[in-house]
Parts: sequence; structure tokens; C-alpha cells
Amino acid sequence: MEPISTNLILKALDSLSLRATVTAQNIANANTPNYRPLKVTFEEALQAAAPGGVSAIKAVNAQIVPSVDDQGNSDLRLDLEIATASSTAGRYTSLVEILNRQMQIHAIALSGNR
Repeated sequence: MEPISTNLILKALDSLSLRATVTAQNIANANTPNYRPLKVTFEEALQAAAPGGVSAIKAVNAQIVPSVDDQGNSDLRLDLEIATASSTAGRYTSLVEILNRQMQIHAIALSGNR
């Protein structure tokens, strides 16, 4: 796997981990009066950094920002938080599986398929 691909996946895993933490915090505070949910953004920044190579990818940092819908509401919706948690877990698992398979391919190549 190319260094740029590995670094993209690792940066995405770090950011997804942060998203899982923030989402769990939102769910835990669902009944807290006046609590304003947060969200983690990183996909656009990571996509923009990819053509710049490994150093540009490493410079990307996930952002924690207030969660606001299209109408400007920042009310916590538990159904959306649970959907975000599920989506985040699925994406994280998929990226780990990609890295695992790539490591298996490298191990086979190094061992000469013995």
C-alpha cells in the first residue's frame, strides 16, 4: 500500500475515533437541560489535503464544532446521534479491515507464500 493511502486511512481512523467519543458524549447528555450537541468534521479537509501528499495529510486535524441542522437548530436528536454512532462504527471497522488485508498481503509477499 502506498504511504499516502496508509496515512489517509490512519488519519481517518483517528478522526472517526474522535467522532465516536463526541457522539457518545452527545448521547450521554441527551437529557441534560440546555446541552448543545457537537459534531466532528474532517472528511472535506482530508480530501483536500490528499493531493498534497503525506505531509499535508498529517497536518489535517479533525474539528469539533457545534452540531447545527439546515434550519439553524442545535437541538439534540437522539435518533440522529445513534445513526451517527452506527455509521461511524461501520466506517471504522471497514478501514481497519482494509489495513488488515493489506498487512496480510505484505506478510505473504515477505514469506514468499510459504
